[in-house]
Amino acid sequence: MPDTSLPTVRTIRPDREVLTRQRLPYFVGISGDTVGARGLSMHLVVIPPGARAEPHLHQRYETAIYVLQGRVETRYGPSLSQSVISEAGDFLFIPPDMPHEAINMSATEPARAIVSRNDAAEQDRVIPYRLSSDI
Repeated sequence: MPDTSLPTVRTIRPDREVLTRQRLPYFVGISGDTVGARGLSMHLVVIPPGARAEPHLHQRYETAIYVLQGRVETRYGPSLSQSVISEAGDFLFIPPDMPHEAINMSATEPARAIVSRNDAAEQDRVIPYRLSSDI
């Protein structure tokens, strides 16, 4: 019988979407819950046509995004006053504690991206951002 207390290589194929605090459908891949990761999470996010994330920030951890499909406007910073557009093939870095929201620029096609964070339980420290208060 193999020793299950030792770390091992695992394959994960998400079979259902999870609605996150950001109000977007995620397909969770790597996390503390799925594989016992200690400092990393990675998943697929799908932004439906014309949809946007709820404004939020990730308390004390970094986020890296690779856009697979679509064009996404990311508004960020105090009052979400800055903006960058990412499209398929682009990487996007979001520093810890940076308020932001993602907006799918297409009214007809979903946007898809791989999201990775240096936190194995990344949803635990997702904090809603109210536009009336600057961080």
